[in-house]
Amino acid sequence: MSDATSIKHPSGLTSGDFTAAEEPFALFADWYAEASASEPNDPNAMALATVDPDGLPDVRMVLMKGYDSRGFVFYSHIASQKGRELAANPKAALLFHWKSLRRQVRVRGSVTAVSDAEADAYFATRSKQSQIGAWASKQSQPLESRFAFEQAIAGVAAKHLIGEVPRPPGWSGWRVTPARFEFWHDRPFRLHDRIEFCRDTPAHPWTKTRLYP
Repeated sequence: MSDATSIKHPSGLTSGDFTAAEEPFALFADWYAEASASEPNDPNAMALATVDPDGLPDVRMVLMKGYDSRGFVFYSHIASQKGRELAANPKAALLFHWKSLRRQVRVRGSVTAVSDAEADAYFATRSKQSQIGAWASKQSQPLESRFAFEQAIAGVAAKHLIGEVPRPPGWSGWRVTPARFEFWHDRPFRLHDRIEFCRDTPAHPWTKTRLYP
């Protein structure tokens, strides 16, 4: 096989020509389904980037807990660093990286809080230990010792030995509504395939552009 031939043809990891897709959510659903079958850990893990009041970026890994045509949902404490930054500047970027598939998806868009009903419904699906932890943790605040945290956990657990654990008032979720998607797939010799979908508002149609690697 010549070098030119190996460049021309897609690698075996590519399922068809994804650059022919016309709608990003359907393409994401296809890639996420494949990642769910191939990734050894947390295919729903995504990097979440926000900015602080000085414009300095913050990034951390969170778990996507749902997505649909409205956007991507994750949950945390409202008073956490990410919560405070999103309250001040409700915009964010996401990155999914599926190493087993040699693919990544970048998302940028606006952020809104989920409804109380959505937050309640998701919180009810968490294990009781995770629910108790959400009450005991003052996320992103200084912690004097691990022992102090374990005492707080024990105190909350004692209050909820029987029955359901309600959602803490400071715990909720956010939805990132995409204005921009980028799909990236590895190709030989770093000649990767990239396509970008953009729209001005959720009411506008998507426009697609193929990008140089």
